[in-house]
Amino acid sequence: MMSLDLNFAPVFASSDALLAGTLVTIEITLCALILGCVLGLIIGIARMNPQRKAAYGIASAYVAIIRGTPLLVQLFIWYYGLPRLGVMLPSFFCGVIGLGLYSAAYISEIVRGAITSIDRGQNEAARSLGMSAKQAMMKIILPQAVVRMLPPLGNEFIALIKNSALVSLITIHDVMQQGNTIISNTYRDLETYLVIAVIYFVLTSLTVMALRHFEKRHHQRGVQ
Repeated sequence: MMSLDLNFAPVFASSDALLAGTLVTIEITLCALILGCVLGLIIGIARMNPQRKAAYGIASAYVAIIRGTPLLVQLFIWYYGLPRLGVMLPSFFCGVIGLGLYSAAYISEIVRGAITSIDRGQNEAARSLGMSAKQAMMKIILPQAVVRMLPPLGNEFIALIKNSALVSLITIHDVMQQGNTIISNTYRDLETYLVIAVIYFVLTSLTVMALRHFEKRHHQRGVQ
């Protein structure tokens, strides 16, 4: 009967590499998150008005294509496809673009759902006070919608952290890539993956705690 012989010493001996990889994971996730939120907001608002056919059609096509294809394939297209067009970008930027554009498609649906959940009377009241459609959106609708976006956005942020593991396949030295290097040197694959799993668990747990704190503060201010 085989025994499970775990030895974490070789893995912990490379803790500096894992820390460096964790920092890269955090950096690429935050950059992708900013890109995803900005684009997601724009795309979500563009899909609010079908009468603007060009913007609505482009935004809808974007969401359909991005959500209908695997993230890994999209990352490979950015990393291997751009050089074929004469565009050379560092792998880090390819990872940020790939993750950010992928996340934007899902965030746009969160934005659209939150905005449509706001009572239409809010917009009509703002317009009756002389506000333009843009002013009503920015000053009345969006502040209320943001609070309703927080729970689903939290899920998307967590998914983005976990999806970032795929960037190791385009030579980005994130925690997953550093882990694979440790495995090739120590042959302690199970121990390394267990440590990496703990690192991702800590990152996602801290994200959940931060979002809950942010949401609680908004509710304490009486924002509903």
